[in-house]
Amino acid sequence: MPEPKSTFDATYPCDFYEPAELFDPDQMYTIPEIARLLQELEPDAEVDPDTEAVLIDWAIPWVMTHAEDLVIAEPLAEDGPGYYGVAPHAADGEGGDGEDAESQDGA
Repeated sequence: MPEPKSTFDATYPCDFYEPAELFDPDQMYTIPEIARLLQELEPDAEVDPDTEAVLIDWAIPWVMTHAEDLVIAEPLAEDGPGYYGVAPHAADGEGGDGEDAESQDGA
């Protein structure tokens, strides 16, 4: 059920990182790693399974919202996770010429 704002002692801005602020431009991350980064944790931080589930619930919509500023990579193993990274055009100090996407395809 909705609660009146007056129920809460305080409210805070709902600020989220942009991909270029969150990711190292030379790294690719899984959804659980992104979830940790969004909480200012290290990508390999230990979290209990219930907490990780909540963090992932926040990370998936963030990835979908920022899809135009992300690149994806196939899993490293057939049953492994996908990987996401900041797109070259979204990385700080880089232009959006799309060259990396074509060069990775071998075109």
